[in-house]
Amino acid sequence: MSRIPSPSRRRLLAGLAVAATWLVPALGHAQAAWPTKPVRIVVPFAAGGTTDILARAVAQELTRTLGQPFVVDNKGGAGGNIGADLVAKATPDGYTLLMGTVGTQSINKWLYSKMPFDPQKDFQPITLVAGVPNVMVVNADKAAARGIHTVAEFIKYAKANPGKLNMASSGNGTSIHLAGELFKSMTGVYMTHFPFTGSSPALLSLLSGDMDVMFDNLPSAMAHIKSGKLKALAVTSAQRSTALPDVPTVEEVGGPTLKGFEASSWFGLLAPAGTPMDIVNRVQQETAKGLATPAMRERLQAQGAIPSGNTPAQFAQKIDLELKKWQPVVKASGAKVD
Repeated sequence: MSRIPSPSRRRLLAGLAVAATWLVPALGHAQAAWPTKPVRIVVPFAAGGTTDILARAVAQELTRTLGQPFVVDNKGGAGGNIGADLVAKATPDGYTLLMGTVGTQSINKWLYSKMPFDPQKDFQPITLVAGVPNVMVVNADKAAARGIHTVAEFIKYAKANPGKLNMASSGNGTSIHLAGELFKSMTGVYMTHFPFTGSSPALLSLLSGDMDVMFDNLPSAMAHIKSGKLKALAVTSAQRSTALPDVPTVEEVGGPTLKGFEASSWFGLLAPAGTPMDIVNRVQQETAKGLATPAMRERLQAQGAIPSGNTPAQFAQKIDLELKKWQPVVKASGAKVD
């Protein structure tokens, strides 16, 4: 014989049933809130460069772990400002991210007379993906014909032939450009700067012989160095790169003239300011996990990149420090873009 619930018990059961109708959809919404559609990672340079290489590696990991496609979208131009500005003005919902660089977040503010965005106020840092040294590379055939095998021989040739050397970069204000400007200011050599829309087209021009030298990010130049088409004269970091242990630093071979020379690059994920921190933290955590895997670490280190995956707060602090570091460098170089 079934037991009939008391009036108070019936009211309690009815209340629980109503609560359940509200709770279940709320839980389901929380679990599937983000991402529910593809996420775009804007690369503010042309395809094929280091920014693009790292963005695609991260996008592949995030696609695998978060269950939605993370799509790389190349928007080059203005030293990365065009692509970065697109993200700065995007809806802060986690569906538009930026693979920012030392150029877009720390150099351009001091280089450009007019900036379309504020590198600190308009972005929410997520995580530093990797740091890389730049490498001073020359067209191997042209360098051999000119008797250039070392940094000292390059400087000697440049001073004896003012105006004959063309320097390629991935764009005005990039670390590739500023590394070259720093080299010019410290050595007193003159080279004509040709900014491209990214590292890849700049490298193609160097490989074809139209350009003579480039201070490229190591990962994008590595394959051409290994093939022998480009000759690496020196790396621009304070220490030698484990990926090219036999290549000296600029400071090592530059003598007193280049003492203290250092111009490394870094790359990290950012979101528009106002993006919910639960999304920001989730992207950071999944990116850090991916960068910590042996396969990913080996893949990036083989190209000369040093994986990071730090916290949003740590990345924000790095950007602040880098802004302070590059301001006097840009001023001393005399570089300016109107």
